[in-house]
Amino acid sequence: MPASAIVNFFYRTALLMLFTTSVLADNFSVQSATVKKIGNGYVVNAEMRYPLTSRVIEAIDNSVPITFLQQLELINSISILGKYWQWQETVWTTELRYELRYHALTQQYVLLSLDTLHRRNFPTLKSALHALGRVHNLSLPPEHLSEAEGLILHLRTGLDLHALPTPMRPGALISSKWQLTSPWVAATWE
Repeated sequence: MPASAIVNFFYRTALLMLFTTSVLADNFSVQSATVKKIGNGYVVNAEMRYPLTSRVIEAIDNSVPITFLQQLELINSISILGKYWQWQETVWTTELRYELRYHALTQQYVLLSLDTLHRRNFPTLKSALHALGRVHNLSLPPEHLSEAEGLILHLRTGLDLHALPTPMRPGALISSKWQLTSPWVAATWE
């Protein structure tokens, strides 16, 4: 068999493995996101999905605190050449941070909002992840919303790997089993 055929075979095999891995890998996602006008303000409602890898589940079940981030960006988009070229400026950003851990003594999953220190307990990991995935009536800052036309709200979610305990960080930063950040998703305005 000529060398070029062997190289071609390995190249195609590597591409197939890469494609199969990326298709099978289930990642965090923002399922829906809407911005709704209520009174004089605007609120965000979103549904996010958190399919965890076995490595992350194992860490949670061993009482390792895992920090989840929900990032929001409000962007002012000014049309310069119609829909072909637009100037975009980020006018507001925020992060909602949640810590999820398993409490072995009570056999409960504890979800803690690191911003408000509000703590909730759940009997199963599935119910904790479902609650974590719901953003309900989050107020947007009114000072940036006087003109809602041309505004875009982007959302994404992921793990804060830098909040892991120090011995776990290096392995998590290079492991694909911990890289679960969703892509940015634009919310629809109602």
